[in-house]
Amino acid sequence: MEHLTSHPLVLFVVSLVLMSVAAWIGVTFVRRATPLADATRADFGIVQSATLTLLALVIGFSLSMAVGRYDQRKNCEEEEANAIGTEFIRADLLPAAEAANVRSLLIRYIDQRLQFYEARDQQQLDQINSATGQLQAQLWTAARTGAASQPNPVTALAVAGMNDVINTQGYTQAAWWNRIPLGAWTLMLAIGTFCNLLVGYGARRESAKSRFLLIMPIVVSLSFGLIADIDSPRNGVIQVVPQNLIGTAQSLPKP
Repeated sequence: MEHLTSHPLVLFVVSLVLMSVAAWIGVTFVRRATPLADATRADFGIVQSATLTLLALVIGFSLSMAVGRYDQRKNCEEEEANAIGTEFIRADLLPAAEAANVRSLLIRYIDQRLQFYEARDQQQLDQINSATGQLQAQLWTAARTGAASQPNPVTALAVAGMNDVINTQGYTQAAWWNRIPLGAWTLMLAIGTFCNLLVGYGARRESAKSRFLLIMPIVVSLSFGLIADIDSPRNGVIQVVPQNLIGTAQSLPKP
């Protein structure tokens, strides 16, 4: 399920097939086994409307969750860019040798952070994370060495800025791991399947085999695909573009 929700196009196709089959089963088998009498159609309409309303609410809440997580990833990218740019300036507070080392490492570090946002392959991402961890260790060592050689409140600002650089990367990683729970996806798929089953079962004879039965599966599948696209940080069409990191990288002087 986790692999499925990470690929919006695949989820759209799978859910479209699932919803269409559910509607077809409702028309072909359930309706034939238990015909819907006119006397009970009013009660059935209440149940169908309530189920469709529940599906709409679940989809709405899930979309809200996905958009919130997308905004969180954007905010973390902005904070990370600001932290790197601020620390590049605060490097002047360190001794000359450590300041030059910190600036050189920050230029390499921001390049790794840009690659993190653009990476799609897991093996490449593992390499980026490993290089990022090594650069963070080197940055912290340089800042700590400079502050230890001149222990005063001024150099402490450079150390605090380096702490922000490392922390914001952790916040970004946490935001990218923060996805819609699999339980919510399971619930949405289950409710969507039952809704399409009810739509097929409640279709009147003259429209039971018409193209109108495809509207509900398509709409529901498109909704699922949109939610998965926004919720997927790497495989969707809607992605976080690291505009702030790009701007910061362009503003830093090249070595």
